Amino acid sequence: MSEQDAALDRAFAALADPIRRAIVARLSRGAATLGELAEPFDISLQAVSKHITVLEDAGLVWRTREAQRKPVHLDAAALERLTAWIDRYRLDAERAYRRLDAVLAAAASTQTPRRRSTRTKEKES
Repeated sequence: MSEQDAALDRAFAALADPIRRAIVARLSRGAATLGELAEPFDISLQAVSKHITVLEDAGLVWRTREAQRKPVHLDAAALERLTAWIDRYRLDAERAYRRLDAVLAAAASTQTPRRRSTRTKEKES
């Protein structure tokens, strides 16, 4: 397994948790402290800190120090790498569906409508 594959695995595993996804969503609006990130959750600061550590280990967030504050920042480039990976397969699937649509459209245009047989017409009379 390549390092890039391992990084994708860590990132997707980190995002599998709804609290961590909510933290990422909050950080998309700007950096926040541990206390600010903990506000919407009914869990301890220690639990939020563990979630942030998982996100940090996955390369999705990073921390800085500003005097007494330690804001957490979202790594937009890491999210872009995840999006690029997803888009590659989404685009492949879309191309395949477009080809299928074209084949079905061509098949539909070459089919002639069926004529009702004379027996069917006689029965209806």
